[in-house]
Amino acid sequence: MTQIATVERILDDTHVEISVPRKSACGHDCEECAGCGVSGVSVYAKALNTVGAKPGEKVVVESDTKKMLKIVSFVYLIPVVLFLAGYLVMLAVTASVAVQYTVAVLGAVVGVLLAVWYDRRVKARGGLSFTIIRVF
Repeated sequence: MTQIATVERILDDTHVEISVPRKSACGHDCEECAGCGVSGVSVYAKALNTVGAKPGEKVVVESDTKKMLKIVSFVYLIPVVLFLAGYLVMLAVTASVAVQYTVAVLGAVVGVLLAVWYDRRVKARGGLSFTIIRVF
């Protein structure tokens, strides 16, 4: 996966801090909506500086697509799957709708907690790795 980023500062001889503009599914047509509140927000990350980019320069960065998909699956899919699994198991076990929904919501909460745990684990291991492939 490639994205355009801005070099913020040099960390050491081979790494820099970059800011990557956050994307959303709406395409940021803010004149029409202005409802998400994400406008102008950037994510800061460490990147391998293979091209000698300097602070302030726009660069093209590449990240590991496999690792990105793993993160996305934890954040989005696991809570939904656990919600549905909790609901379907309780549907087979009991006729009480309150119990079915309670267990389903608990499944979703467990999924969110797993996503938070995984996020912290990824950050502790250095986060998502980026490599600068060229100056823009």
